[in-house]
Amino acid sequence: MWEGWPIARVILLFLAVVFIAIFVQVTMFHYRQNFRHWAQWLPVLGAPLLGLVSLLLVFYVTPLLILSAGIFYAVGALAGLTGLTLHTTGVGERVGGYNLENFLVGPPVILPMMVLSMSVLGLIALYWR
Repeated sequence: MWEGWPIARVILLFLAVVFIAIFVQVTMFHYRQNFRHWAQWLPVLGAPLLGLVSLLLVFYVTPLLILSAGIFYAVGALAGLTGLTLHTTGVGERVGGYNLENFLVGPPVILPMMVLSMSVLGLIALYWR
């Protein structure tokens, strides 16, 4: 089954699984915070969409799907960058500012970086030649 699969196809399958896992984790975290900021909906709605697009590209490759996926991955990267900014700001707003304790119990700074990096990986899988 795996014989003959190009690396881009394997990466897209990996991304489908990762974006679904990110969706589950982000939904739990943002639900716990009662979706206090509109931007908390970006990864909750976007991650499953990115996972679905990644999975579709594993089995169907059409020019329209490639273009759509490229746009979705670019928006995902921007959403990850936005989340990184908001989470980093949120850590600094906690009592004590930017200290280790606030990075441990405050908004997870790494999670938006995962959305950013996985979206960039999707762009690499689509356009690297």
